[in-house]
Amino acid sequence: MKETSILVLGAGMVGVSIAWHLARRGYQVTLVDRRKPGQETSFGNAGLIQREAIEPHPFPRSWFDILRILPNRAIDVQYRLTAMVCEAPILWRYWRESSPQAFERIARAYASLIVHCTDDHQALIAASGADALINREGWLQVYRNLDTLGAGIATADGAHRSHGVEFEACDRQQLHELEPALSNDAVGAVWWKNAWSVSDPGGLVDAYARSFLAEGGTFVESDVLSMAPSGSGWTLRLRNGTLTGEALVLAAGPWSIPMLKNLGYAIPMFVQRGYHMHYEPAPGVKLNFPIFDHDRGYTLSPKRMGIRLTTGAELARADDPSCMRQLLAAERAAREIFPLAKRKDDLVWRGARPCIADMNPVIGPALRHKNLWFAFGHGHQGFTLGPTTGRLLAAMLAGEPTQTDMAPFRADRF
Repeated sequence: MKETSILVLGAGMVGVSIAWHLARRGYQVTLVDRRKPGQETSFGNAGLIQREAIEPHPFPRSWFDILRILPNRAIDVQYRLTAMVCEAPILWRYWRESSPQAFERIARAYASLIVHCTDDHQALIAASGADALINREGWLQVYRNLDTLGAGIATADGAHRSHGVEFEACDRQQLHELEPALSNDAVGAVWWKNAWSVSDPGGLVDAYARSFLAEGGTFVESDVLSMAPSGSGWTLRLRNGTLTGEALVLAAGPWSIPMLKNLGYAIPMFVQRGYHMHYEPAPGVKLNFPIFDHDRGYTLSPKRMGIRLTTGAELARADDPSCMRQLLAAERAAREIFPLAKRKDDLVWRGARPCIADMNPVIGPALRHKNLWFAFGHGHQGFTLGPTTGRLLAAMLAGEPTQTDMAPFRADRF
């Protein structure tokens, strides 16, 4: 049994997975968050474990995409001018890192994490008894245009050959056999077959957290006012006291940004927000698979709470007021393709994704502080990559080699 005490700050999918892996190794682990596990960004996503997502989301570089987004009416991407101005240096770097040459290098590193995601989730699913929340039949990337369908099939074929992604190309008839309620606007789909979906994303994080507690871990629910080195370890000053540990893992997603600045780290991280709303289906209608409307840029997915509509990305500051415009546009597009009935939520849900300018997360030691570890910046794939990050960070903290080259994820790359 290792006597080392470790504090993990952040109880989303990434932080909970790290805490679980460390507790499994015998460390004394305290997980800290202002809310219960899985109640922030991990709660409100589309609930996909995306084995097919071997590339991150680059900054749009073609004039066609830029001119499409510029009027600020697209469903997949919207922006606030204040955020664009505040984050201009980081966004400029994001644009440069999205060049074809840089993106090819970045995507290779990104894929080295994604290819392990379902295996790493399975370890926590088995330990937590959460199998009832998992659907392993994949999801549908639906197209309204035959040209974009053809391009999507070609991309899927490349992912299959390079990284073992499993898919099936569906024409209109095959798609409507899988999803009879879809309208004729849907002309075909790519069926991603070795990706998984989750009926309750927040519930899955909670199940993993309960497994962490069963391993002897501790959870503290409190606001964190500050973090600082203390002797050879670290101290968290909470609203209701203090916690000390020999090591600290910062896994607080977008809330890591002010903490990093206070410690003098200039990591180029910004926020992309997203919204969701739940709906009842029309009477006698069922949605069998999660579907992503590729040509509009939103997701519909069956959840315990109803059919969840999730928007694309909104570039905004984390504390900007919610704006219904993007969700309303997504709702109109969704009703064209699937018969949604009334809304089930009184208020729109909003979450914030932590994004790094070079699109790869930061996983590893802080270079200027001893016994401080970083695990944040997973962009759209924190839910997918949490268990993989937990496995890798626990091995690094223990001084063990990792099968994955972690150099592309080091904090000193900036």
